[in-house]
Parts: sequence; C-alpha cells; structure tokens
Amino acid sequence: MDRTYIKDVLDGKEGKVLVKGWVHDTRDLGKVRFMLVRDVTGIIQCVATKKEDVFKDLNPSRESVVVVAGKAVKSKQAPGGMEINPEKVELLANAEQPIPIDVSEFSKTELPKRLDFRFLDFHRRRTQAIFRIQTEIAHAFREYFKNKGFVELNSPCIIGTSSEGGTELFEVKYFEKKGFLAQSPQLYKQMLACSMEKTFTLAPVWRAEKHNTTRHINEIRMMDVEMAFFDQMSAMKELEEYAKYCVKKVLENCASDLEVLGVKGLKVPKGVYLAYEDAIKKVGGKLGEDFTPEQEKKLCEMHPGDIVFTHSWPTSIKPFYIMPRGEDAKAKTSEGFDALYGGVEISSGGQRIHLPALLTERIKAKGLNPKSFKDYIDSFRFGAPPHAGWAIGLERLTQIICGLDNIKEATMFPRDRDRLTP
Repeated sequence: MDRTYIKDVLDGKEGKVLVKGWVHDTRDLGKVRFMLVRDVTGIIQCVATKKEDVFKDLNPSRESVVVVAGKAVKSKQAPGGMEINPEKVELLANAEQPIPIDVSEFSKTELPKRLDFRFLDFHRRRTQAIFRIQTEIAHAFREYFKNKGFVELNSPCIIGTSSEGGTELFEVKYFEKKGFLAQSPQLYKQMLACSMEKTFTLAPVWRAEKHNTTRHINEIRMMDVEMAFFDQMSAMKELEEYAKYCVKKVLENCASDLEVLGVKGLKVPKGVYLAYEDAIKKVGGKLGEDFTPEQEKKLCEMHPGDIVFTHSWPTSIKPFYIMPRGEDAKAKTSEGFDALYGGVEISSGGQRIHLPALLTERIKAKGLNPKSFKDYIDSFRFGAPPHAGWAIGLERLTQIICGLDNIKEATMFPRDRDRLTP
C-alpha cells in the first residue's frame, strides 16, 4: 500500500491507510490508548482498546518514528473529525528520553538552546511553517524573474577584493593568495547585466560585522537583481511588483502556515515613494544621516502594510558605485534608494555608475584605491549601458512576513559572531 499523508485522511479519506510519521503525544486511559501521529501535513489520532493486539504498541516515546497501518474512520470526538483504528504499528526509530528541548507548539525553550538542537526544533509545526513560507518567497522570486526573461547568475563566493568597500570581510586562504568570502554579488551582477540585460541571483553572502541584534546575521541569502537601461525609479517599480507577487503567492499557498504562526492582516503591499529629504523630515531625522531603526519603524507605521521607498539619497551615505545625480561626480544627490517594509529596511539599490572615469573618481572620493577595483572598472570600458538594481535578504523578508521577533528564527542554520554549529 502506498503511503497516505495525514492531510488526505483529515480531508475525509476513509478506508485503509498507511501513515508514516512521528509520535506527537500519547495518552493511556487504562482500557483505551491514544497516540497522536504527526507528519509534515498534519496530526491525527490513533486509538485502540485493551482487547486489541495493537494496544501494546500504542505507547512509544514522543518523537519516535512509526508506521501505522489501519482504517481511517470519521469520529466526532477526534481532533479534525477523523481518526485511525490501527491494525499494525511498526517502530522505525526510538527517540531517546528525555528530549533536550521542548518541541511542543508552545515551547518555552529559549531560542539559543533551540538553535543548539536545531535538528529537533525542525520537528515543531511552527518552525516548519516558517520554512515553508520561506520556500514560497524564494520560489516566487525565481519564478517572477524567470518569467520576465531574466538570466540566473551564479557568482563566485570567494573573491579577491571587497565588493563594496569597507573592512567587513572574512579572510580566507586561497592557495598562495589571500581571498575573501563575498560580501555581495554586486560587481558580478553588473557585469552580466551589461551584456545580458537582466539578471537575478539567490546566493549566500557574508558580512564580518560584530553586531548582535535581532535583525542581523553574518551569513545571509541575498535575492539580487540587476537590469540594463533601468534607472532608480524603474528599479523601485520592479521591486514593488515582485513584492506584490511574492505576498500574493504566500497568501494563496501558505494560508495554513500563516495560521500556525498567528499571522493576521497580511496584505498585498503597494509602493509609497518619498524623496529622502521629505522622508527624513517626516520622522525628525537629520539631513545627511541614515535613518535610525526607530525612524524606519515610524515611517512604516505611517503607511501600514505597504513598502515605503525613500529615493534620491545623498551621495555621501551611498556606496561608491551608485550614480550621482546628473552623472556629476560632485553632485550631493544620488540615484540611490532604500525600501522599508514591516518597520525595517529590506532593500537598498539604485542606478549604478557605468562610466569608468566617473567610477574612478567616486572610488577615490570614498577613500578607496582604484587599483583594487581595476577589473571592475575595466568591465565598463567596452560598451556598458546605464543599469540599476537592488537586493533583498531572504531571511529578513521571511522574518517580516512571518512576524518573527528574531531573524535567527527565519534562518535554518544561523551564523553569527558566536555560532558556527550546528
């Protein structure tokens, strides 16, 4: 007999079934025993009386792996309205006791310890719901841009110099040379966009920043996009359209997971566009400075459920590769933007500099050495068009959509300054 998924039984499939899963809980009432079995689709009750031979097999330890063959029948008393009268229970793997963390839906185990035993934490329906939603977010990203004719980029994860300037790099030994874990696919996605026009990638990046917050980790999955013949406004519009597509797919395909997480009020967002100067004034910030986390939250509260784009930022606080207004190296305003959603920044992007001489000037203005970026600058010498792009952290977007307090909950195996295992 083929395996029967619990969801199918709960949907009203009566008759012979073969269920494979984990023991969620057991109850012994003397003459009657109950065993709740869980698989990735749901939980169902198995029940047997003392008169039945299978009665003795309905008391394995919690989280043990079992196979139950029997008959699915309707029952008004059973959770979900269906239960299984087992004819045979096979124990595939016994779970040692005590279990080191609480894997119930209302677990009181603190997050650090749950991460120490992440393989067990994945048993929780809540944790599973988070990563089904994350899968949908990533799938929507690939699907949306592939359907629009974008080419997927596979950029190197070991690089010879900083992608974005700064010192937040993890150094690695690369044969007789010194290399670094990539901070970003930035330089490579620009190179590809300047020949194949439209590219996307979903890949890990590393930032050696010594922060310890609920919004940061040191290894991130970035969803990057780059497009030739785009400026900052058309790039923002593309991000808005992806966000709409993504949330729509999550609402359509992950309704039960959102319910498990208690997510209410999630809606398909629309874009709100504000010039940097107007936005910073709205929240009482200082011109020429970045938004504080409190100011980002305040700006989003003014537009609940929507994406707030702050564009035309000062060149002084944008990376060297962001185009200054009017292609003027001395311009104080750039073609760069940020996107805020759910109270936090989810993306940063803009139009890039495609002119070698201007790019060299901007690298120098940021206190960097153009020789370190020779290959990058040279890639624009032979017919590079204007282009723009952006990036979104997969874990951060998951955190926002799922309403999580800590980004580590949205990361399967998080890496921060203290954690290298599991």
